[in-house]
Amino acid sequence: MTSADNRRDVRAGHRNGGGTVKGLIRKVYSPHPSLNDSLEGDIQAFLIDEDQLHTYDDLTKVNPVTPTTVLKCLQARYSVNVFYTHAGCTLVALNPFQPIPDLYSLDVMKEYHCASQPQQEFKPHIFIVAEEAYRNVQGQLEPVNQSLVVSGESGAGKTWTSRCLMKYYATVAAASSVLKSQDTVERIERRVLDSNPIMEAFGNACTLRNNNSSRFGKYIQLQLDRYQLLVGASVQTYLLEKTRVACQPANERNFHIFYQMMKGATDEQRREWKMPHGQRFVWLPNSEKTVEEDSFHETLDAMVCLAINAERQRQLFRILAGILQLGNVNFSSSNDDSQPCNLDEQSQDFLQRAAELLCVPADELHMCLKVRMLKAGKQSVLKPCSQAECSMRRDCLAKVIYAQLFEWLVTFINNSICADKSIWCNFIGVLDVYGFERFQINNLEQLCINYANEKLQQHFVAHYLRAQQEEYVSEGLRWSFVKYQDNQSCLDLLEGSPVSVFSLLNEESRLNRASDAKTLRVRLEKELHDNANISWDKFSKEPHFTVAHYAGKVNYQIQGMVEKNKDPVPPEVVNLLQKSDNSLLHQIFSDKETESQTSKGLSKVTVVSKFKNSLESLMRILHTTTPHYTRCIKPNPDCKPLTFKKEEVIMQLEACGIVETIHISAAGFPIRIPFKGFMHRYGLIAKYSNFKSGRHCVADSDNLLRQDVEKLLNLVLQHEAFDPLHNRDSEKHNSWVHCGRTKVFLTQSMLDLLEDQRKKILSQCAFSIQCCWLRYQHRRRRARQQSATLIQAAVRSWLVRMQLRRWNRAAAVIQNTWRKWRALLKALAEAELDDAKDLLQEDVPALNPVIRERGSVHLSTIQEPVTVRGWPMGLALASAPSITMSLTATGFQKMVAVMASLNLPSRKGDYKVEPNQYSQELASIRAQPKGSVKLHYQRSPLLYADRQPDMKSDVTGFNAILLEKTL
Repeated sequence: MTSADNRRDVRAGHRNGGGTVKGLIRKVYSPHPSLNDSLEGDIQAFLIDEDQLHTYDDLTKVNPVTPTTVLKCLQARYSVNVFYTHAGCTLVALNPFQPIPDLYSLDVMKEYHCASQPQQEFKPHIFIVAEEAYRNVQGQLEPVNQSLVVSGESGAGKTWTSRCLMKYYATVAAASSVLKSQDTVERIERRVLDSNPIMEAFGNACTLRNNNSSRFGKYIQLQLDRYQLLVGASVQTYLLEKTRVACQPANERNFHIFYQMMKGATDEQRREWKMPHGQRFVWLPNSEKTVEEDSFHETLDAMVCLAINAERQRQLFRILAGILQLGNVNFSSSNDDSQPCNLDEQSQDFLQRAAELLCVPADELHMCLKVRMLKAGKQSVLKPCSQAECSMRRDCLAKVIYAQLFEWLVTFINNSICADKSIWCNFIGVLDVYGFERFQINNLEQLCINYANEKLQQHFVAHYLRAQQEEYVSEGLRWSFVKYQDNQSCLDLLEGSPVSVFSLLNEESRLNRASDAKTLRVRLEKELHDNANISWDKFSKEPHFTVAHYAGKVNYQIQGMVEKNKDPVPPEVVNLLQKSDNSLLHQIFSDKETESQTSKGLSKVTVVSKFKNSLESLMRILHTTTPHYTRCIKPNPDCKPLTFKKEEVIMQLEACGIVETIHISAAGFPIRIPFKGFMHRYGLIAKYSNFKSGRHCVADSDNLLRQDVEKLLNLVLQHEAFDPLHNRDSEKHNSWVHCGRTKVFLTQSMLDLLEDQRKKILSQCAFSIQCCWLRYQHRRRRARQQSATLIQAAVRSWLVRMQLRRWNRAAAVIQNTWRKWRALLKALAEAELDDAKDLLQEDVPALNPVIRERGSVHLSTIQEPVTVRGWPMGLALASAPSITMSLTATGFQKMVAVMASLNLPSRKGDYKVEPNQYSQELASIRAQPKGSVKLHYQRSPLLYADRQPDMKSDVTGFNAILLEKTL
């Protein structure tokens, strides 16, 4: 049997209802130690098998549910290195106080993200909570925006948990991104993650309870687009503990950034910051202690990634170094009260260094610290400050500079990572606030911190413990109320109207008089003596009051509380800093002057009122989102690895109401959906199911709508073979759901069943759509292929026809031109041969040397050589049927040319020539050579006559040989 089945069995035994859905009144066990004998027996019986206690991954399976049984299960799981446990709607996280790298690796993140049902398939983990919130955004279940509320005491692991959540979402968004946005997603998620080291360096400190305690609250909105990709983020901060800059409690440290500068600065940076080796600063106590967060290079790398350039970094660190120099400035009282306080030589040196680092005149800085300006009507009067007032003004200067620097950093980070509103549509918020604090000396800071934790606890109580049970009753479910600790009375004490601790504190702060702790204590005792959550120790020498918080009583010291609430900033301090040559310091205090002019008339706004307003704004955001709770538990006060202190854990379990949460989760219905929304999302199950349920449209009447919902639920159960008459588990499955008057109440198991049915139907619909689309695409592709074939055939035939027509026209042109050219050649050849004159001369002149060189024809009947011209070879050899000739040619080329021209068959010895006049019937004979003839040749001047007119050759004059020899 799986863990999911076990959980369903336990839930099934505690519910029943009317009709098809039944609930059972669950017996509620008292969370107090005073238990009856039968309950003690049940507890002992449950605890007998201690070897199996660590297997309870959900505390709703524990039976009976008591602080003892819950504590034992958590201790057993902690002993086997299992640090996460489900407690109904919340996740309990025990701090191991040592690195567990394999528990938060990228592979583990991918496993939880890719699992179909992480809560059933894997062990409890913070990634299950993160994945549930991420899938709620994907599923668009109202409300779509999600909030992850991480609460617990200081040192319980809230900061680490928030860091893991941010890394998970950055990884999930980057892993599911498309290629074109991969670079953008990586850049954004890198910037979002790199904002953490900077915020922790400037806002966290080492305290008695935690080495990395958040001294401010932050709510981080991770902005997602419609594809659930991370496109940006924004950070909202609450109440930075700026008093820590100038006043550190015993055995605690200042903010991390100062120690990072001291331990990580180079020699050149030390010279620039005037921080030589061995220099000690009053405001850096316990500097010899080294913690993991003292990593200066990590902070610098994060600044570079967030585009804080080198010049801005230089200005920022000079300001921080100037603050440290201010802490070493000490004042000594003057003998004359009318004279300002004095500075010793060493303090003057530190003051000079501070002035140079802050880029302000040293004399003006000195005057600003020891002299205050009073306004008497329209005139200003300078009055020397006492030693205490000088120290207070010095501390005020340091605190206001650091606070404004922190605000500038937050604004810069938001400008760097925040996306435009048009890009993102949903967000997942991660809330990391200071945990509940209780020290030896508690003042205004602890009062505000614990007030914030009271508001978060009240949100949990109002949203889950009280609101759910009241809704069960109003919707007609049979329900027995589970008792829980309601902290509303404590909130009424702190913020109630018309009189509360905050209202009386603000009244004292707005009065134009010196604060008096005793006067405030008298007023508190007079106005609030009827409230059971506040008390006083009348024998205490120090004025104080004690508040009974949900997590325990805390004693608050009244001395200095009014001054801290006033948070006065002398105007001459602001004016001095506005004159600074440091552009960053000048910028942030110029902006402060603009804000002060805008809020003129509200100068009496106190720290408590500002914090209360910002906290109310946060609560409004939480109320509009779906919350997911993670309770971080600190197993021991000394932060020792794998050490479990029962007293420490049981106090935290009772304070945050874990036991009551388990009771309500085991017996309740965590999912509540209005009928209309239910039918809108799951009505398609009935529409596409084989089981017809009658009407499937959304009815207007609530009763008709309720009937549709019941039919749909029965349809789903019947489809899963959960027939109440035949299935022995029908009672269990019917206890998964209840139909109220306006809503349907579901367990997680029933919701999973509905979602599975909906996914199956959507998959079938998608498959049908895909088939139709593929069939349509196939038909369309086939039709296109046929059309393309027809078009191609038509085009090819047209092209062939056009080509044939062009060829025919070209052939006709060529033939006509050829005929004309042949006719022209024939005419020219005939004219050339017919017009030839008889070149035989009766008077034989003396032979020209040139002619002799070329050769002559010797005839036997003529004594003297005869020069013969103009005789083509074919015509000159026409006197006999056959003539034996002896050819003489010089050179191979001439011999080849003669043979080619005469077209004679070659043989050894003589050559037999058959003239062509017989076949061509040539009659134009000019001479009748006889006897042996020696032939020498040269190129004929005839251009058109051809020895072989019957050869279809385009070449003319090749065989026109001129005889120029004498016999």
